[in-house]
Amino acid sequence: MPYKEKEIEKIYYSISEVADMFKVNASLIRYWENQFDILKPYKNKKGNRLFTKKDIDNLHLIYHLVKERGMTLAGARKKLKENREDLDRNFEIVQKLKEIKSILSEVRDSL
Repeated sequence: MPYKEKEIEKIYYSISEVADMFKVNASLIRYWENQFDILKPYKNKKGNRLFTKKDIDNLHLIYHLVKERGMTLAGARKKLKENREDLDRNFEIVQKLKEIKSILSEVRDSL
């Protein structure tokens, strides 16, 4: 039986890695950090921001509301405070539907 290495999952991500994930500038991530209370990245002694998986999940929600749904920052803040649980559930549904759509597109293209 061949040796299989365990996949290493990072605990902290730098701001440049997070910006690359969302294909935005790091300055936008810093701006959203100031605008939304739910974003609290860890800062080391040098002041570098280190994002956890929870921070990245929160950024996904903010990105979805602001960039994909076209909400204002004030509207997104209000939505996050009002019904966070519904928003989380709806976001998960949208993500699953996007995955299904991409799989179906691949099947269509292969036919």
